[in-house]
Amino acid sequence: MRLLNNLKLTIVAAMAVSVVAGCGFRLQGNYQLPIALKTLNIQSSDKYSEITRLVTTQLQQQDVSFNNKATTPIVRLGKEKFERGTLSLFSSGQVAEYELIYTLDYQVIKANEAPQAFNVSIRRDYLDDPQSAQAKSREREQLLREIRQQAARQIVQQLSRL
Repeated sequence: MRLLNNLKLTIVAAMAVSVVAGCGFRLQGNYQLPIALKTLNIQSSDKYSEITRLVTTQLQQQDVSFNNKATTPIVRLGKEKFERGTLSLFSSGQVAEYELIYTLDYQVIKANEAPQAFNVSIRRDYLDDPQSAQAKSREREQLLREIRQQAARQIVQQLSRL
């Protein structure tokens, strides 16, 4: 009886693993970059920007090396764009909630191929309380850091699909 229960449990576990593996599920951050992208040249309008640093760090975690040779594929990061829109108002007419929209265009340029253009777009909502302006400023800065981290992860994820 115990042997039969163990066999059933093993079969159920094997089926669950098969379903999860078959649907393309991968642990977050565990991307397989194509061999052609294991060496890259990162270019940016501001090579010291936070997004450039985050993308470089994400790629290093995927064992990507960097050089400036002519045959090395280039990832060219565009300028970040932040837009802020009003989502809701207090009864007094003051803004209660904003939507922050982050966009970043980038290109992947491989030797003897046309450049491929990509876009990352992230939207986040946040509350605004005029009574606690200093705390909201810090919260907004934290939100911007998180958005940039998410954008860097999305770039590496998109590169893994090339």
